[in-house]
Amino acid sequence: MATTIIPVASFDCVVFGATGDLTARKLLPALYYRFRDGQIPGTSRIIGASRSDLTADAFREHARDALKRFVTAADLPEGKLADFLAHLDYVAVDGTGDEGWEELVQKLAERPDQVRPYYLATSPDLYGAICRNLAKHGLIGEKSRVVLEKPIGKDLKSAKAINDAVGEVFPESQIFRIDHYLGKETVQNLLSLRFANTIFERLWTSDVIDHVQITVAETVGVEGRAGYYDTSGALRDMLQNHILQLLCLTAMESPLNLEANSVRDEKLKVLRALKPITAHDIQAVTVRGQYVAGAVGGQPVPGYLDELGHESRTETFVAMKVEVQSGRWAGVPFYLRTGKRLPQKLSEIVVQFRASPFSIFPEEAFGREPNRLVIRLQPQEGMKLEVMTKDPGPGGLRLRPTDLDISFEETFKQRYPDAYERLLMDVVRGNATLFMRRDEVEAAWAWAGSILNAWAERPEAPRPYPAGSWGPTAAIALIERDGRTWHEELRL
Repeated sequence: MATTIIPVASFDCVVFGATGDLTARKLLPALYYRFRDGQIPGTSRIIGASRSDLTADAFREHARDALKRFVTAADLPEGKLADFLAHLDYVAVDGTGDEGWEELVQKLAERPDQVRPYYLATSPDLYGAICRNLAKHGLIGEKSRVVLEKPIGKDLKSAKAINDAVGEVFPESQIFRIDHYLGKETVQNLLSLRFANTIFERLWTSDVIDHVQITVAETVGVEGRAGYYDTSGALRDMLQNHILQLLCLTAMESPLNLEANSVRDEKLKVLRALKPITAHDIQAVTVRGQYVAGAVGGQPVPGYLDELGHESRTETFVAMKVEVQSGRWAGVPFYLRTGKRLPQKLSEIVVQFRASPFSIFPEEAFGREPNRLVIRLQPQEGMKLEVMTKDPGPGGLRLRPTDLDISFEETFKQRYPDAYERLLMDVVRGNATLFMRRDEVEAAWAWAGSILNAWAERPEAPRPYPAGSWGPTAAIALIERDGRTWHEELRL
């Protein structure tokens, strides 16, 4: 059954930071695919804006090169590519200064009734100045939206400063703080899985669930982002935004409906229910790591300090045990983990159900494996339910774990939009359900800030781990002293 493509309204999308890596790698391919599939009307325009002194034709050539790098050749027929490039325009503009704005004003004045998304693919410290310039030049109206890329600040204070600066110009209903993890098919299916299937919602309690694991693993190092990453680290870069959002969708109560604020209200309740981690218990429930030289995929790779070129105590790996203080989740730990230079590129949520307290089967029949629900975000988005079944054949009753496996791509036999494609179209529609509200961002930083402060009070160096391993051995001890095991160990 083919997916129904519903076109969005015609729009003029202005991308600040149009010559940067994010635009080339993610935004242009996403917009191209939505155009190719007929979701973007032919009257829409994509206007690149940056300080680079380019002509519109030069920007189109830059976009052509980017699309040929990041879009599969089979999906990029020359005729369709040419049609898409014809909808691109460019303005050389200083987002934080005075130069180039009159030309942008003139271009947008040609079609004042269009929906106008402003995508800020720039450093977050420029958000406020760009927004003030948009207001100064009369470019904000009822159909305007502004899209902010993460990170929104480095701590609660800086997040509030950015939110204040943007909020002076745009009402909250027109601010879209994007987290591409929330646009993934599997993440959205969490809502369907839980609230459209009574079999799971009735099992989604502390009586039935033993614990939850959330892992976001990367095989790459810091590469060209060493300067940025060393001021950030794994907790700021991944855990306080991506992983906490996954935790919220896993742990939230049912919203009244799918209206944006209804969903975000429930996520906010989860963030506010997180048990604070203080200096008193920081060593017992968190592990910081930093990769040293090793091998990934059979290839030798340098350590973090070798790539950075100087000493640093920035963590490239974090594991922690988290508690949600609510009736549904009382006594159910959430084990969170993220790191660079790990053996696999992997993002998954594992919900492990409690083992049966009594079994009619003899011990030799099986090891009394508990059921697990594995929600895969990457690679190969899908869901897998691990259940016990009889081993086929004669010779007695033997049980073994069997997977009820759904791969979205294999099941639906078609390409489905990636996260940026879906989220960009939601911006045009004005649907903020999958975007973070200001109070969510600040609640996440308030909780993460207590961990950063606790680490600062105990300034031990991160524990080393070889590139290509699953992190420091202390991360294994973190979960195994509770009598549990990380999911990848169960796959061995």
